[in-house]
Amino acid sequence: MALASAMAISLTLMLAAAPSARAAGFDHEYAAWNALLRRHVAWNDKGVASSVSYREFAAERAALRQVLDAFSSVSRTDYDAWSKPRRLAFLVNAYNAFTVELVLTRYPDLKSIKDIGTLFQNPWKRKFFRLLGDERSLDFVEHEMIRAPGAFDDPRIHFVLVCASVGCPALRPETILPDRLDAQLDDSLQRFLRDRSRNRFDPRTGKLEVSRIFDWYRADFEQGYRGIASREALFARYADLLADDPKDRQAIAQARVEITFLDYDWTLNDRR
Repeated sequence: MALASAMAISLTLMLAAAPSARAAGFDHEYAAWNALLRRHVAWNDKGVASSVSYREFAAERAALRQVLDAFSSVSRTDYDAWSKPRRLAFLVNAYNAFTVELVLTRYPDLKSIKDIGTLFQNPWKRKFFRLLGDERSLDFVEHEMIRAPGAFDDPRIHFVLVCASVGCPALRPETILPDRLDAQLDDSLQRFLRDRSRNRFDPRTGKLEVSRIFDWYRADFEQGYRGIASREALFARYADLLADDPKDRQAIAQARVEITFLDYDWTLNDRR
């Protein structure tokens, strides 16, 4: 009886320790995903946008699936035990990796990620992967986890989540890391604002033409993050990135310009 009791206690302790052991074993450096990104993603010559070689990703589909399996193996218990930077880095990296996988389900016969959708369901609502123990869609990860009130409350996430399109912020040729998270979020935001194909001041019209991201997610920029309580306040802080002439920059900084939104380019961000 004593031996049986000891074995039962030992088994209970092992089961209790299992989640923490798995959590400790998860690679928060994302070495395998990072290696794929470095091989198959590249900045453009101005360093403000990137292109993705989906053909090369397809050739390493097995390696990608190992990365995806690692994301799927994390339990909700493990995830909840992590720090906030670790949780956000995990969700962003998972979102971007599964987006690449979604593209590969139809590649190369694909001009836009939107072609994967149907009349009744867009591709972001499609449940095609497991995360934290349940079937998930990309929309769930973005809107129900990352953008959930009180979860992270950081509008900069919109510049690291990638929708596989030319109009999207760049997929970085590196992973998002917990200990570099703040710097990477800032860097991605500033690279996006510097891209004059997606954000620019037009001196002929006197209008600030910006990405529709700032229209679709207006509420996220009004949460008062780091003293920025509106889109206009964000543009004012980064006026030097949006215009060349000092007078135009001053007008943006003083919120004296009309804001208009550019058409979004849903063309696949493919480096053929």
